[in-house]
Parts: sequence; structure tokens; C-alpha cells
Amino acid sequence: MLIIMKTHAQETVLDSIKEYLISRDFDIHQSTGANRTIIGVIGDTSTLNDQEIEAMPGVSQVVRIRKDD
Repeated sequence: MLIIMKTHAQETVLDSIKEYLISRDFDIHQSTGANRTIIGVIGDTSTLNDQEIEAMPGVSQVVRIRKDD
């Protein structure tokens, strides 16, 4: 799962989302560009609700990575 943050999302907003994910035992990988930050969520994300995450402050979009068998 990728969480795409809004342009220039504040660090406190990023921290709260990262804490939310880590507290649920997910690993994360943050990629920060000139205008946007993307948080890669590592683990079985089937327990996460896309709409709930998209409603969080600073989140622009949630993208699920399809699992091929």
C-alpha cells in the first residue's frame, strides 16, 4: 500500500500517520520528494481501511498494490 501525502504536508501530520501504522505492527518506508511524500506500508495491509486512511489530515490518496499469486 502507498499513502500519497498532500503537497507540503506538515511533519507533524506525517509523524501521526507513521505512528498509526507502526502501532499496528506495519513497517514503513518514507520517500520524500520536492513536493510530496509517499509512505510505503509493508505488511499484510488487508486489515487497513483505505477510506479511513484517506480521511486522515494531509493524505491525498491511498493506492493498494495488487498481490499477484
